[in-house]
Amino acid sequence: MEIGVCVLLAFLFHQETFELHSGEHQGLRRGAFQDRRVAHVGGQGDGGHEGCVPGFQVKKYQVMYRGPFQKGQRLLQVEFDDCAGNEDVTFGVSDPGFHVDGDLNLVPLRDLLHSEPVLFIRGLSAHADDLAQVDIIGTPGRSAATLGDIVGQKLPYRSKRSLLVPNISISENERGPFPKFIGQTHLISMGQPREQIFRMTGPGADQDPKGLFTIDMNSGTVSVSRSVDREASDSYQLEVSTTDYSGNLIEGPQVFRIKVIDQNDNRPIFKEPRYTGEVLEGSPTGTTVMTMTAFDADDPNTDNAVLRYNIVKQSPDKPSPNMFYIDAERGDIVTVIAPTLLDRETLPTTTYELEIVAKDMAGSEVGLTGTATATITITDKNDHAPEFTHPLFEAHVYEGSTGVVVNLTVDDRDDPATAAWRAMYSIISGDPIQSFEIQTNPDNNEGMLSVVKPLNYEASEFLSLLIKVENEDPLVPDVGYGPSSTATVHVRVEDINEGPVFFPDPLIVTRMENIPVGSFVASLNATDPDILEKQSIRYAVLQDPAGWLSVNPVRGTVNTSASLDRESPYVYDNKYTAVFIATDNGTPPATGTGTLIIHLEDYNDNAPYVLPSVARVCEDAYDVTVAVVGGWDKDLPPNAAPFKIELGKQPDLDKTWKVTRVNSTHSQIMLLRSLKKDNYQLPLLITDSGVPPLSNNTEVKVQVCICNKNRMHCSSAHSHHARFLVPLATLLLTLLSRT
Repeated sequence: MEIGVCVLLAFLFHQETFELHSGEHQGLRRGAFQDRRVAHVGGQGDGGHEGCVPGFQVKKYQVMYRGPFQKGQRLLQVEFDDCAGNEDVTFGVSDPGFHVDGDLNLVPLRDLLHSEPVLFIRGLSAHADDLAQVDIIGTPGRSAATLGDIVGQKLPYRSKRSLLVPNISISENERGPFPKFIGQTHLISMGQPREQIFRMTGPGADQDPKGLFTIDMNSGTVSVSRSVDREASDSYQLEVSTTDYSGNLIEGPQVFRIKVIDQNDNRPIFKEPRYTGEVLEGSPTGTTVMTMTAFDADDPNTDNAVLRYNIVKQSPDKPSPNMFYIDAERGDIVTVIAPTLLDRETLPTTTYELEIVAKDMAGSEVGLTGTATATITITDKNDHAPEFTHPLFEAHVYEGSTGVVVNLTVDDRDDPATAAWRAMYSIISGDPIQSFEIQTNPDNNEGMLSVVKPLNYEASEFLSLLIKVENEDPLVPDVGYGPSSTATVHVRVEDINEGPVFFPDPLIVTRMENIPVGSFVASLNATDPDILEKQSIRYAVLQDPAGWLSVNPVRGTVNTSASLDRESPYVYDNKYTAVFIATDNGTPPATGTGTLIIHLEDYNDNAPYVLPSVARVCEDAYDVTVAVVGGWDKDLPPNAAPFKIELGKQPDLDKTWKVTRVNSTHSQIMLLRSLKKDNYQLPLLITDSGVPPLSNNTEVKVQVCICNKNRMHCSSAHSHHARFLVPLATLLLTLLSRT
């Protein structure tokens, strides 16, 4: 049976590598055979310290053999520290005749004549898994125990395994030359040696970033090929195994991790190059204005990324160079200046710039720095009331006019274009009928006083208005509006020659159409508003579309100069409209216009007529309705319908034709016997219902045609005047529904 080969892979920092000489090297610790002690005891009770590397602090020990080992004899004391307080640490020894006691002493468990020339001690806890070597100098040796005795022991936290791989650490940004040694694997065979080669896989080895770490296939030396960057990757997890030359796996694979130790190689960087903030004037000392935040890409668990903030410059530095303070740890900028001095209206500027520096290494002198600018604006509050620049304003306005008459100016020390500066004006007294209004000019904050209802000089030639100005925002509690926030406006009304005014306007009258020429229609009434002046008025026609009217220039009486016709195209909705002008004799003369509306009553002056004037019928038809005709009249009821439609007074018409009433406006014409193809003129008499009634003799042309296959062949004479009739049945139904 082939003797098993146990392989131990122990990765050691290159800083801890030592040569094996006679025992004078600093990494070699000798132990006395019987009473000699090792003075330093490994293990820190405070739970670890900065720079601690978990495991045996001394990796190799020596004991001089001078005779048999006695049970309980303290041979040496090992130095072990898991950097976490050494709680629940267990130890195993390759020779079962030895163990490590609670004081970290290597002692025999029984009397032993001799031992193996090399002992291996394994220390194991939740935070460390390491191996130390003890050389027994001068022992005759025995083969009672092998390395398998230790790696085969069942210890807490780990399952049975033959490869022990502690984590290693390397520093980022190391300088060359490269490749650089970072660790060493030891191939230790207990029994018949077997040829093996080392292999390493994973990110950083055979995966991207490929070739960063390499392992010598024969010696097991681990090297780094170039500098590493912790900000790119703070650790690497790889696997190490051993195989024979045919590639058959012998040991492993075993996971091990390479931790990259951070260096302070990144400056703090602010998220923005310029920060802006605002603080209200008069704010209490200690008011937070804004927060500056910087980021450091270094390890946040080290001082490399612990930032401290500082204000290095304030511009301007008046009234104090220390108006603001920044919390060194949080980056909060707060006010230091007293509230009474934080007055926007008295400060030399309303904007301050602070140069902020963030330094890592907790602000130590060796820390790296980053810079940003904080711009702080002192914002306004409404602590100044608007004041008129003058207590009295004067305005002149012509009567009858509208528009802006005066601009009211005010002063306000608050921030322009803010609600604390924008003015609102109101008229307190002097305007009982709301003839004025005030609007604020958004460009200069002036109040534009306007006349919106024309003033009358004859009613009042002088007005006194009391005006008040306020801000859109309310004033702060300790500030109020004073006497300067009100002003008086004197308005003088200038007299002008006003034109005559018609009353009523329009003047509406009702007259019958066709009244005799020269008949009285209406009397115009225009008065002069200038009651203090003695002025006369003359009248004239301005617009008379049909030319029916005349006016007396002095008295203003309107008479007909032509017959009034309700049916005229100049009449709309039975109303005729004319416009007249009145002129006074002022200097210069003034005019006014007035409208006359005549409502015309209907007179029965239009005879009715019949439609349609053409009808068609087949020559073989008889006792059928030829047409339905309707009466039409330009007059209005009762001078129009109902109409009476009957046959004319020619003899024997009633033997061929018959007229029957359908409703008040329509009648039907019937053919009593068939007629030959020809055009016939049928005389009809239509009479309206006026008093007295009007009648009209008219004719309907009836075309008798030859009909076949739904086509009518009529006489060509005057055929271009003929029109197809609406189907009689449909027309009759429509007319009957109106009855």
